[in-house]
Amino acid sequence: MNATAARNALYSLVRLAEEDGRTTLIHKRQDRALLAPLDRFPAARKTEAFPSHVLSAAQKDFGDLVTRAAQGQPQVLLRNTTPVAVLLPADPVSSALSSDMAAHTGAAPAGGAVNSQGNQDRSSAPRRLATLGDAIGSVLTDGPVGGALFGLPGLDAATGGLQPGRLTLVAAAPNVGGSLLGLAAARQTALVDRRTVLYAASGPNRDDIFRRIISAETGGDYPRLKQGRLTEQEQQVARQLVQAGDLLMIDDGTNLRAEDIAETAPHMEGLALVVVDRLQAAHSARLPLSGERLPGASQVLAGLARTLHVPVLAVVDSDDPTFLALLDADVVVTLTATADLGKVQVTVTERDFGTIGSAYLQPDLLHARFLDVGTGPIDRAHSPAGPGLSPATGGTGTAALELAEAALPYTSGGHQGIPAALTHELAAWRTAVTGGDQDALKEILPPLLQAAAAVSEMPDTHEGHRLAAALRPFTTPMSADTAGSAGQAPAAGAPVHAPADSGQGQDDVAEDEEDGEDGLAPGDEEDEPEGHVFPALKILKDSVGRSKMHPLPVIRTEARDSPPWTLISEHMDGEPRWVHPDVTATRVPHIRANGKRVRRDQLDVPDSFGEGVLCLIDRNGSFPSACSAVPLAPNKLLHTGPLDAYDKAGAGIYLIDIPAWTRTDMPHPLGRIIDRPDENGRVWVTTPHIKQLEKLVREKHLAAMPAIHDSWTGKYNESLFKPFYEATRKARTELVQVGGDPYKAYKTRLSIALRLLWPKRPAQRSPFWRPDWRMSMVAEASVRHWSVAFRAVQQGHQLLALRNVDAAVFWTPDGTAPATYRIGTGFGEVKAKFVKPGEIIPEGDD
Repeated sequence: MNATAARNALYSLVRLAEEDGRTTLIHKRQDRALLAPLDRFPAARKTEAFPSHVLSAAQKDFGDLVTRAAQGQPQVLLRNTTPVAVLLPADPVSSALSSDMAAHTGAAPAGGAVNSQGNQDRSSAPRRLATLGDAIGSVLTDGPVGGALFGLPGLDAATGGLQPGRLTLVAAAPNVGGSLLGLAAARQTALVDRRTVLYAASGPNRDDIFRRIISAETGGDYPRLKQGRLTEQEQQVARQLVQAGDLLMIDDGTNLRAEDIAETAPHMEGLALVVVDRLQAAHSARLPLSGERLPGASQVLAGLARTLHVPVLAVVDSDDPTFLALLDADVVVTLTATADLGKVQVTVTERDFGTIGSAYLQPDLLHARFLDVGTGPIDRAHSPAGPGLSPATGGTGTAALELAEAALPYTSGGHQGIPAALTHELAAWRTAVTGGDQDALKEILPPLLQAAAAVSEMPDTHEGHRLAAALRPFTTPMSADTAGSAGQAPAAGAPVHAPADSGQGQDDVAEDEEDGEDGLAPGDEEDEPEGHVFPALKILKDSVGRSKMHPLPVIRTEARDSPPWTLISEHMDGEPRWVHPDVTATRVPHIRANGKRVRRDQLDVPDSFGEGVLCLIDRNGSFPSACSAVPLAPNKLLHTGPLDAYDKAGAGIYLIDIPAWTRTDMPHPLGRIIDRPDENGRVWVTTPHIKQLEKLVREKHLAAMPAIHDSWTGKYNESLFKPFYEATRKARTELVQVGGDPYKAYKTRLSIALRLLWPKRPAQRSPFWRPDWRMSMVAEASVRHWSVAFRAVQQGHQLLALRNVDAAVFWTPDGTAPATYRIGTGFGEVKAKFVKPGEIIPEGDD
């Protein structure tokens, strides 16, 4: 195509280059140039390195640009400020190229148009060539390459280690744990192998990295460490790391570029590994290592690896093969989540050979690390106690090792709530597992199970649930042969019960559901019959249908397996589920008036709290009350990426750092959300919690708003459920006086209608499928519940426990409820009961 025709069709040619990857040959007399996509010359994405022109200006001067490109000077074409295509020479340039072009020797042009020797004088010394014999001799004499390792035997076997001179990418979607592999390699190289590491942190800062290392090395909970609360053991490890940490050098400076890393690395004596954490696929104005700048950055990092002959390991937050191909790494280690939450599949591919290996890892995100699946200090052949101590089927590690890991929060002193006898046995168990002492494990197991059987309920915390689950395989009855071989009596103790998450008896009518269950049944999606005492589903559908924002009540089935919907979980409700650290909560047997046996909480209040009674607060209609003003997006959520600040015009879900909360008299404002951070210590929250954090910052209870690293949002709305709230409030006012079956029918249909916002089972039909609506509504209820309790604490009241979205327990010396609560039967009001110390906490109809 001649230059004149190309000028007229410039916008179309650029679009073809962008969308189809098409290259167009353009000629002007003797000059020939290629209008090519950026993939043909990724260095062009650095607009400051080459002449660049917006399309309107390029069209005006197009003939001159073709001439310059033909002479070896690439010309970058921009749409606004974004590179979209490049003009390259179509023929080899025998004369000297521009110095800028020569500087990017890693960028191969189209058709060999750019001379790889740059402006090298052809009369200079020829390039040194090696014979095949030289290469073979080098391999035979050098022995093992001696590259860096991850410290995970299965993965190291699959990769062959991190080879010097190569760029390796760890590719993983957000929340899978890619950054933790970069950290694993850095820990192994610096702390175990005692070799120098440069850790270039484009995402986490140095404090985040240090806390992750402490968490991984000690087994301490990463969310707790982010709040600055270290046990004595963790403080000791931290001091040891300070002494040994001179080999791990961290660069977390702002505006970190690949060029900065390449400039720093040559000055580090004995450098053994470069880790770049991380490359962000989504564009961010705050992060140079993001978006369309990554292919160029990847070339710089690959050049650094070859120049210094060190392995460079870069973490990228995407597993999209098309995107990864643009980065052109030597090796790609891809992490993929599996249906088994205890497994992550790792696939290792090499540029010239395809897939060369695979492995499985066990994510332990609570402790900022991965574990090697199927490996551990206890071997199946030498397992001391049959199935309980054998490696679990499916390769998820040994039950003995899991029990040792689950015991650590209690044996280290970081958590309390179990008897001293059980703590003592668990500490002995950890020592035996660490040393691989099979005989000691046989001796410890019976008294350990006896101590565990004396505990009616484990603490109602993440750690308590994990410990109960870890003990369960050992309390499963075994055959006589198995028990005898272990030197253990069958069923050496009663089963260890984990507390119910909701804190309610199963026979009670609850407005919330257990995780993963929605409490729905076939037919619940049908409208109530005419004359029903409260047609809740009809009213909710009408409330949504009346909105002028044209809500989207159902997300298509085919879209539900991709973000943002896969990012939403029940833990985003933010329910507190908290007991004061100085108070011991125990689940004890209780017989109700109807003769039914249940379990209820009993709180042991220390003498230091003084004289008083327990004031039980029960909020009325927490969920429907929250519907009065739920901040949500009625329409589709769009990916809005990192945000410099919360945009009040939007609502949706946000990926944030966990803000530090040092108060011990109140639970964390995010409730149980903080129990499930990703590998970067971040959590997804809904708009109600973002607004709550903003308020706490304004009131000086938090130092600053956490950064928003990712987001999916839509247009803000608070009134979508307002008509439903008004109808519900009116019906409650009437029916609560009537009581009996009409009031029970009202509560049942109300609960069903709100659960139908997000039915969990695929077979369950519903007029709705909006997880973000459901979780925003529950989060709003949690925020209101927390806020009222916080006001009471600020006024001097002693909070003992805060549970779910409607239950609070205060210690009141004068036997009166805190004034922040309004006593009554309406929405937003509460019922108050008083219980003497040592009595059970009644629930439901007790």
